[in-house]
Amino acid sequence: MPNSPPPPPLPPPDTVIGTLFGADRRVRHHTSEEIGLLAALADLAALAVEKAGLLDRTRAEVSELERDSARVRTRLTRMRHVSEAHGRIMNLVLAGGDLRSVAKAAADALDASVLIRDPGGRSLALVGEVPGLDEEAAEEAVEKASLDAHARRRPVLAADDTWVAPVIAGSEDLGGLVVHAAGGLTGEDERLLELAAQSVAFLLLMRRSTAVAEGPVRDELLDDLIADPPHAPQQIAQRAGRLGVDLRRPHVLVLARPEGGEQGRAVVWASSYAYRLSGLKTVQGGCIVLLLPGDDASAAARAVAAELSPLLGHPVSVASAGPGWSPDAVGRMHREAWRCLDAMSALGGTGSAASVRDLGFLGLLLSDDNDVDGFVESAIGPVLDYDAERFTDLTHTLEAYFASGGSPTNAAEALHVHPNTVSRRLERIGDLLGPEWQKPGQVLEVQLALRLQRTREALARGRVTPEPPRPPERGA
Repeated sequence: MPNSPPPPPLPPPDTVIGTLFGADRRVRHHTSEEIGLLAALADLAALAVEKAGLLDRTRAEVSELERDSARVRTRLTRMRHVSEAHGRIMNLVLAGGDLRSVAKAAADALDASVLIRDPGGRSLALVGEVPGLDEEAAEEAVEKASLDAHARRRPVLAADDTWVAPVIAGSEDLGGLVVHAAGGLTGEDERLLELAAQSVAFLLLMRRSTAVAEGPVRDELLDDLIADPPHAPQQIAQRAGRLGVDLRRPHVLVLARPEGGEQGRAVVWASSYAYRLSGLKTVQGGCIVLLLPGDDASAAARAVAAELSPLLGHPVSVASAGPGWSPDAVGRMHREAWRCLDAMSALGGTGSAASVRDLGFLGLLLSDDNDVDGFVESAIGPVLDYDAERFTDLTHTLEAYFASGGSPTNAAEALHVHPNTVSRRLERIGDLLGPEWQKPGQVLEVQLALRLQRTREALARGRVTPEPPRPPERGA
């Protein structure tokens, strides 16, 4: 028939693939016809075995193709997931999202915890929990992995289920992403981690560009706030509101003076830092001036020093003052911060960070408002509170102890109590004021605070309270 398929090829005659055995229970001689028939049956068996092997090989190839197809489909699905997740992250960046929003999107896409860190290792945004970072060994592993990641310019495994991806722009180190995924990361997840790090770098660069673009306007506003005489407070508050700065919230003022090197890099950093924290920045007298939201001037000074000094590679002297709650307070904080910086230089504190309050009684003298209450509270506040709550007399014991030249025995005689009682009270005072309360520097502040507190009490007792006016007598 012309359309019939060709017969399957027979195996080569010299190829042996098996044996066909034929036998009879009776002893006899096989005829040539029987031998020919057995040979034909052997040829058919060889063909059947060959076809069965070919069918098995075909089935195996089909199974392998199906597995490859499944792997390709899975890979395409993951690639589509990576593309969609990257698109969502970039849309957040372009829409003006903050670092936490970007970290949240990356954490959802990777099903992991995400921490964004700056070049100094400080947290900028955290979603979830990255275990072990409070342990020294784990932190060292992450730091080493961060260095490797920046050198290789790709994510690096820091520890079990914890990865570090570099956040870089060209050759500039902008920080890193620390990701903890309990189920590990696939190759596509690593690619998504790289893309997320690039998105974070893009967001940081956008922030820096915005800060630099708005820099002159923000500088001018802070210049007007610290001007003497100050400009119209209401007009300044409106200008600050347009820049996203609420001067009705507590703010602190920070002065940063780079001790050597070029100032340009520090100024660019300060613009980005102030913009990131919704603050203001300007430059005066070789110092960077920052007005930042917050009520802890000491913490603000330490944060600026910790971030700026490693960036510049040389010491930075940082002084701070505050907090203040109005535009009028900015000029006062600026003057106090300058005096604090001058005092630090005179005391050999160049390259350190401190606030007016950190200088103790010197800060009290440098402050415009002479915050006696704040000084007394910082020096002996826990002792005063303890006496008020438990009706004890630790404050009087402190005064007697200092008046006796630091002798518990003499203090006990003055107080008419047993020396062991004074010792126990001094131990309690140590628990309240800290183990270093008897060191010379803190002792001086404690004694000064005791004097101020005693003087205030004496003035309060001597204050004359005017009597209310008597009603006029009838008929007068």
